[in-house]
Parts: sequence; C-alpha cells; structure tokens
Amino acid sequence: MTSHQSTQTMKPATAAKKLGVYLEATPAEFQEGVISRAELNALQADPPQWLQDLRRTGPHPRPVVAAKLGVSISGLARGGVTEALTTEQIDALKTENPDWLRRERGTQADVRKEAARLKEKQRENAENGQG
Repeated sequence: MTSHQSTQTMKPATAAKKLGVYLEATPAEFQEGVISRAELNALQADPPQWLQDLRRTGPHPRPVVAAKLGVSISGLARGGVTEALTTEQIDALKTENPDWLRRERGTQADVRKEAARLKEKQRENAENGQG
C-alpha cells in the first residue's frame, strides 16, 4: 500500500480567516492565489511585513474587532459597526465608549457568567453522578 499525500490548499478567504486578517487589505498576490497548508504555516511562523502591519494596525475583520472591543459580532451589528475597523478606529471607540458599546459589553459579560455557571453545574452533576 502506497501513501500518496496530496497538497492541501485553501481559498484566500479561508487563509485570511485563519490568519485573523481582513482579506480585502491583503496584497493582491495573496487574494488571487491558492494557499497551501505549508504556505499558511510559514506565514504563521514567520509573518512577512505586510502581515505584521495588518495585525498591528488593521483594518481588522469583524471577529477581531469584536474581540478587541469585548463584544459579540452580533453586538457589533446592533451597534451599527458592519465594516472592518483599523486599530485607531477601535481605540477611538473605546475612548468614546458610546451607549451601545457599554450595553453590549454588559451583555457579553452576562453571557460569560452564564456559560461559567452552566459549566460549573455540569461539572457538579458529573461528580455527583459518579459518586
């Protein structure tokens, strides 16, 4: 039996998502090509200058924006943020701290508390079920 290993490739959108960058802000060669698993690993291990710059200053994709603001992606949409933001824009929002951002951060904190409570309850139930 011979083992034939094919090269795994992915679309640029998938690679950008895995790298945590906004696809439209990447170089044209990245957007137009196909990325192999080895190329992705190389980009992660030794990011080129363009990738370092994108990660530092943006524009950032919505999942990264949401994480930096401490809200959910849905919370961003409810707050009217539908586009990628730069680090500077995110910092300005944090400084401004509009009502929607305070509200969504509170919602996100409640969601985390509830998830922790449920996890603890499951742990207790598992312990009690075994005893």
